[in-house]
Amino acid sequence: MTESSLPRAMMLAAPGRPLQIAARARSKPMSGQVLIAVRACGVCRTDLHIVDGELAWPAHPVVPGHEVVGVVLEVGAGVEGFVPGERVGVPWLGWTCGECRYCLSGRENLCDRARFTGYDIDGGYADQVIADARYCFAIPQDYSDAEAAPLLCAGLIGYRSLTMAGEAERLGIYGFGAAAHIVAQVARSQGRAVYAFTRPGDASAQAFALGMGACWAGDSTGMPPEPLDAAILFASAGALVPQALRAVAKGGTVVCGGIHMSNIPAFPYEILWGERRIVSVANLTRRDASEFLALAPKVPVHTTVETFPLADANEALARLREGRINGAAVLVP
Repeated sequence: MTESSLPRAMMLAAPGRPLQIAARARSKPMSGQVLIAVRACGVCRTDLHIVDGELAWPAHPVVPGHEVVGVVLEVGAGVEGFVPGERVGVPWLGWTCGECRYCLSGRENLCDRARFTGYDIDGGYADQVIADARYCFAIPQDYSDAEAAPLLCAGLIGYRSLTMAGEAERLGIYGFGAAAHIVAQVARSQGRAVYAFTRPGDASAQAFALGMGACWAGDSTGMPPEPLDAAILFASAGALVPQALRAVAKGGTVVCGGIHMSNIPAFPYEILWGERRIVSVANLTRRDASEFLALAPKVPVHTTVETFPLADANEALARLREGRINGAAVLVP
């Protein structure tokens, strides 16, 4: 077998380095696993945090990517529910122990031994990927492979963030990227008013937000035209937390939806007082995935994607880092 016929992957050898394309030996799924031919993989801001070294390095080279859509090639022993030829999605949460207090209480997203796709486990910036069948999901037929990819993290984390915002009628969203453009559609379908906050002066992102149903769009440094009931922060800038607290009314909630955020600066107690609260979103659960993937086609959620060849993964990451993607970037091997 020649090297050119082997599966390819974009490998991160160490944080701060560009990804390098590499040929890899063909793998066989072990018990409980599935081998998947990758059709599309979304490029997520969490991938940037890994590549840029903002998350702890997992101590081994890794293939990023956790918004994976593909077709099952082979199933390992004991796998039920999936057969070769079936289209599946693989999200960020890739394995949990199933026996800790968090797993046993329906909070597997907090499992201390959890393993994550594209971080602890090689992910979807590749031709093929192996995944735990328990953490794979059937993909709604309403979506193409590239359109479905952002649902697996931007959609799932956005959905979990929206549930933590409670019954907020006036919802602010800081950082109008992949997750926000999905959440805005779900929120609007529920009758909520969406207020979008973007990088200062980013007229393109503000126009995109208005096109996604926001009733108002402006700079993240400013205030909305009326107090909010809740705000979701997808931007990783800690300075936006006190800014969002000032924007929400008494009893309001500020939801931090990212896995990484820069330090939150000190702020006066008076902007937290009035039973305002700050909460974080950590990962996702299989229940989140089942609920959201059933909901998305009913809304219906439409994803805006820009596709890149697998070999252009570094370019896709750079454009995401610079804020030059409206919607979601997706790699197509």
